[in-house]
Amino acid sequence: APAASAASTALPRRAPGPPPLGTISPAPRAESRRPSAAAGPEEHGPEECSLPADAILVPLREALAACRPTVQKQVCDDIGRRLTVLEDAWAQGKLSAPVRKRMNLLVQELQQQRWDAADEIHRSLMVDHVNEVSQWLVGVKRLIAETRSLPTAELVAATDGSAEAGPGQEHP
Repeated sequence: APAASAASTALPRRAPGPPPLGTISPAPRAESRRPSAAAGPEEHGPEECSLPADAILVPLREALAACRPTVQKQVCDDIGRRLTVLEDAWAQGKLSAPVRKRMNLLVQELQQQRWDAADEIHRSLMVDHVNEVSQWLVGVKRLIAETRSLPTAELVAATDGSAEAGPGQEHP
């Protein structure tokens, strides 16, 4: 039951895009929410390595699309180019499992609008895997910053009762 609810909370976000591939997709997405230590041996290797680039790129591109009306075209185009570099590196298998895993977590945090958590993951990638991520992670960082400052994001954060909310919601 918990895996099913995790999958169902992740799915509505993807509704506007093309449907995921057959019935294989929802399971890996739900599994990827668990730390690898908890995963069974059969879920370990191939599952985590074969996470499709789209699982990461689609939400990032959706975030970029949301920024386009308010963010300078030049900035958006630069982020877009860096996302393409990320996509190519991912598709060519140039990214190590820890980098792919952290990017998966970063995207989940971004979708939940937990900006600080997403930023923290981005910083850990910069520190631990700078050679692998330096070409494209700057774009992801900028995307986090721009998405965070979107007016709609602030509205959602306010109803969330987060730190950025109005004075009425700051009591513990």
